[in-house]
Amino acid sequence: MPKPTYEELADLVVALKSHLVDLEARIARQDARIAELERQVAATSRNSSKPPSSDGLAKPNPKSLRGKSGRKPGGQSGHGGQTLAQVSDPDEVLRHEPTRCRGCGAGLGRAPEVGVARRQVFDLPPISIRVTEHELVSRRCRCGVTTTADGPAGVNAPVQYGPRIKAVMVYLYMGQYLSKHRTAVAMSELFGTPVSDGTVSAATARAAGDLGGFCAAVTKKIAGADVAHFDETGFRADGKLHWLHSASTTMFTMITCHRRRGREAMNAAGILPAFTGIAVHDAWAPYDTYPQITHALCNAHVLRELIAVTDHHAHSPDPNSWCWAAQVIDNLLAIKTLTQDGPIDPGSLVRHRELLVHAARIGATTPTPGPVGAKHRALARRIDRRIEDYLRFATDPRAPWDNNAAEREIRMAKLRQKISGGMRTLTGAQHFAALRSYLATTAKHGINGLDALTQLTTGNPWQPQMT
Repeated sequence: MPKPTYEELADLVVALKSHLVDLEARIARQDARIAELERQVAATSRNSSKPPSSDGLAKPNPKSLRGKSGRKPGGQSGHGGQTLAQVSDPDEVLRHEPTRCRGCGAGLGRAPEVGVARRQVFDLPPISIRVTEHELVSRRCRCGVTTTADGPAGVNAPVQYGPRIKAVMVYLYMGQYLSKHRTAVAMSELFGTPVSDGTVSAATARAAGDLGGFCAAVTKKIAGADVAHFDETGFRADGKLHWLHSASTTMFTMITCHRRRGREAMNAAGILPAFTGIAVHDAWAPYDTYPQITHALCNAHVLRELIAVTDHHAHSPDPNSWCWAAQVIDNLLAIKTLTQDGPIDPGSLVRHRELLVHAARIGATTPTPGPVGAKHRALARRIDRRIEDYLRFATDPRAPWDNNAAEREIRMAKLRQKISGGMRTLTGAQHFAALRSYLATTAKHGINGLDALTQLTTGNPWQPQMT
């Protein structure tokens, strides 16, 4: 073959250089993609906001960030506890007499009684439906007019279910998270009367429809509170992704469902636009669009994010890529420990705050490549920029350390979705949100869930005091 000319060799070198540049760019993109996939695979409930149920069977051993309390596991000294105990007035007493002596075999019919051992069995009586018939008598007056008696409130059909059995339907479906069909089956088998899926659905819709006044009152209560927790989570309804938004205090809970996650949904809920207290939440940006509120950011969230940084860079040769995150964790936990014994010493707070800011600024300037590195730098910048909001718990005794209270309010949505896959309609999802708000709030006031639902199905739902 003839030797290539100088021009041909030059063109080949240019082509190879261009090819190498393309390969290097492709490798860089693939490295970034691999790093992101490795981060996703390594994400667990310990270092991200994923729920523990998503960790799978190969979940790692739990590693709590809580320090040792010095107390033994289990019930503490002085704790009363609860156990089954005999009652002084049993519903039925059955006497069991010995007939013959176990010694000599003589009859004991006339022997003196020298003692009684009491043993009590707690059980349910046979369960059956009790049918009450209401006879509406009609009488004809001498004037020729026939008058029929009015039926009791709520009795308006030839055959219908009463408020207690409706309350049990709603309790099993919305309070204990059975599916609609399983609720109907359970009602049929427990009480020996046919109940259809449609009956369960109708009872639930009617109960939720009577909660308008309750929801308005609780919304007003939370909007006027000094401290409230806020959170949101995805929820499938009508075949699409919707969002459940929770707002709660120690005594009230309001959950709403909306097709949006951000400000539009928050405004529709009607709490944040009127709220002027301390709002405890994660770093979701729409919460920052309400200038009248004081922010307290969740430290449990940021600790999980920081643990993800240390996990990702555990074997990195550059200690700056993860040491800054470890320093933030150590100082946040140190401040938390100091606040557990009362107001923190101002000097100690200043020292730990300086270490936090210094570590965050190192993390913000550490040149870790790829999207994961950019995400970690953004986390460090957020901690630096919002350090006062993260340390609100140390400067204001009303502010909590974390937002776990809000997460508990919406955790049940994942159970509902796991069982039923979501709600078929948006209306059904809104009914679910209203009834969960009612059950959560009444529980905080010490009211039994079934009792609260019986009040609701009777047409007299529990209402908070508005004075």
